[in-house]
Parts: sequence; structure tokens; C-alpha cells
Amino acid sequence: MDTAEARSRLASMLDDLDRSIAILRGESPGPGDPGADAGAVLSDHDRLEAAVAALERHRRGVMAALERIDAGTYGLCVDCGEPVPEGRLEARPDAARCVACQSEHDRRR
Repeated sequence: MDTAEARSRLASMLDDLDRSIAILRGESPGPGDPGADAGAVLSDHDRLEAAVAALERHRRGVMAALERIDAGTYGLCVDCGEPVPEGRLEARPDAARCVACQSEHDRRR
């Protein structure tokens, strides 16, 4: 994937993530919602916060990919330095690692 195409896809992903985060933050239930018991509000709030946290993690990954494009290191694994397979970048333009290093990273987490 060439960097211009990657940058375009990443910018689009960033816009989508920002929009989703804004929507979820706008839907956050408040403690004074009429008709909702405290347990339901807490549970809804926890789900929304978890969703926002996941979107923000994804957003950080997209921003890091854009920074790698600017640095000239996009498409290289951040751990081993080997090229990230083209198919992986097509599926996940924000991928920072090759499959082997990503598997190892996930095991450590």
C-alpha cells in the first residue's frame, strides 16, 4: 500500500473514530436520568466508558500510523523492523507490527 493511500484511509478512520467518540460521549447517561435505577445507569455508564476507551486506543494507533508515515517508517514492524505484509496493511492500515511480533505482543499483554 502506498503511503498516500494509507494516509487517506487513516485520515478517514480518524474522522470516523472522532465522530463515534463524540456520539458516545454525548449519550453518556447522567445520574439524574428519570426512570433509570442507579444500577442501570452505572452499568450503561460503564459500557459507554469501555466503548470510548476502546475507540480512543484505536485512535492512538491510527495517529501513531500517521506519525510513522511522516517519519518514513510506515509499513515496517515497530519491533523487528521487517516489512509488515501488504495484506495486513490492506486489512489494518494502522498495523504497527508484523503478524509474528503482534502475536508475541498480544501474549505478553
